Amino acid sequence: MSHPASFPARTTTLEVEMGSLLQPKFGQDGLIPCITVDDASGEVLMFAFMNAESLAHTIRTRRATYWSRSRGKLWTKGEESGNVLKVVDLYVDCDQDVLLLRVVNAGLGACHNGYPSCFYRKLSAGADAGDPASLKLEFTSVRAFDPSTVYKK
Repeated sequence: MSHPASFPARTTTLEVEMGSLLQPKFGQDGLIPCITVDDASGEVLMFAFMNAESLAHTIRTRRATYWSRSRGKLWTKGEESGNVLKVVDLYVDCDQDVLLLRVVNAGLGACHNGYPSCFYRKLSAGADAGDPASLKLEFTSVRAFDPSTVYKK
């Protein structure tokens, strides 16, 4: 995957915020946050980071590719599980420091734990930040696949 990736240098605030040229703002660590949503439902599937190389690869292949901070390498979503995220559209926020991908999932789920979305739990009603024991999570989704049969760890 190692192809040189370069994007236009950032110019004026007006051009970044109102212009028509992609000028992504990567952080000091070389990363840019990326939110990924299902194109049909609008459901948030996952959040990850991209670097210039993974962004260029995503644009080139139309398959969601991210930078794994824990593994220190690029990973194309679905390369092991088959749950490939096919990019329909790539959006940038107003100052081009966050990306949003609209995707079609070629598999059953987007989460490595077997859920359609990585956001399968929510904070329960009645949670009180002053009472740690009350900070309970409740499941909002059911597993779409068994990760032990998909991932060969």
